[in-house]
Amino acid sequence: MNTLQTDYLVIGSGAVGLAFADTLLQETDARITIVDRHGKPGGHWNDAYAFVALHQPSAFYGVNSLPLGSNRKDTVGVNQGLYELASGPEVSGYFDAVMRQRLLPSGRVSYHPMSDYLGGGRFVSMLSGEETQVRVARKTVDATFFGTSVPATHTPRFAVADGVDLVPPNALPQLWMKPAAQRPQQFVIVGAGKTAMDVGVWLLGSGARPESIHWVVPRDSWLLNRLHVQPGLEFFHQTLGGQADQMEAFAAASSLDDLFDRLEAAGIMLRIDRAVRPSMFHFATMSTGEIETLRRITQVIRLGRVKAIDAEGLLMEQGRVSMAADGTLYIDCTASAVEPRPGSAIFQGERIVPQLVRAPQPAFSAALIAYVEAHYDSDELKNELCRTVPFPHELQQYLHCNMANMANQFRWGQDKALSRWIRDCRLDGFGKVIAAIPPDDTDKLAVLGRIRAAAMPAMSNLQKLAAQAT
Repeated sequence: MNTLQTDYLVIGSGAVGLAFADTLLQETDARITIVDRHGKPGGHWNDAYAFVALHQPSAFYGVNSLPLGSNRKDTVGVNQGLYELASGPEVSGYFDAVMRQRLLPSGRVSYHPMSDYLGGGRFVSMLSGEETQVRVARKTVDATFFGTSVPATHTPRFAVADGVDLVPPNALPQLWMKPAAQRPQQFVIVGAGKTAMDVGVWLLGSGARPESIHWVVPRDSWLLNRLHVQPGLEFFHQTLGGQADQMEAFAAASSLDDLFDRLEAAGIMLRIDRAVRPSMFHFATMSTGEIETLRRITQVIRLGRVKAIDAEGLLMEQGRVSMAADGTLYIDCTASAVEPRPGSAIFQGERIVPQLVRAPQPAFSAALIAYVEAHYDSDELKNELCRTVPFPHELQQYLHCNMANMANQFRWGQDKALSRWIRDCRLDGFGKVIAAIPPDDTDKLAVLGRIRAAAMPAMSNLQKLAAQAT
């Protein structure tokens, strides 16, 4: 058995593991060992479908030390006028560059792909079977908490009969390889999350007729308007102004439904079907162009979840839907990007478990956790600065998510060194925008004043709304 010496052992080389390692490398002189089952850095991005892209601008994703993208705006397509969204292949290539150009050249990082972590500091090569024991001087970092699942590696939770043509979205760009007579005549998108929305937009953008598409939507979702998460001063009134609108809605809402109505009226929240009230929120972020495209799909099936797919069609929780046996392609979009699981303390003695400390930003969260690990002493203080933020699945969890976000932001604001690091962090985005406001720009300063004035009433009312929802 081989042996290695390291200060930090990081399990996982996805966005969380690399963002943590990148900041730790910048802030300390530690040696870092990274172990991952994938053959390349980037975690689930290596398994994603070819047309996947980030929800939010590239400027907010990746690691702190290396920009992602070229800070350009899209001039065509459904994201026209907004800042670029890195595609899956771009993100995968970016993380490979992070490893090859940033981490490994430091001489303090060792990387072990195609390796299965066994626990207790041991990992085994998935190719040779050779085991390695890592002697960890400081801490083990479990960067796998989010348990991200993608369609290509996901097992459906419904029965699929023999002969049913069910594929993950990864298979769609290869349909051109089929003989014309074997290409699907109709498509059934199974699932209602961001993956399903991506598939709908891709099918329509690739020439599929709207009437050839059926969409199984167990529950509709509220969606964030991407216009309100743009970097730079140019979008100040959409971003910071949107935060002011959001804070005032938090402060004034009389119920959970009233809150989402106010956020929709302010243009912060969107929904695809105006006649259906959404019952979930997962931080999926869309442009109005994407929403208008998806509204072209009118054959929407709302009969609960799929229980089985067979030669006759779909067996749903609330009934059966007939589909032609031949020429129907089912597309599985039911994988969960973030598995629901209870949070835990992030700093646990010799173990660190990175989680969200600002939703919905896992990369920023991991980088901040690494900074706190490098500069603060006790686990008690570290956990006070890095309280976990729950990722929302049900609507009422949106209230708790925002309360936790606001509480963390307040704590960070009391610490000058941490506040300075956040302001300078590439992944933060808005701190630099605020710092760049000229002292005589009364218009923009008034927007910041609105945020400050609404903050305490917002927190108080969110607590009341959460109690009502419970």
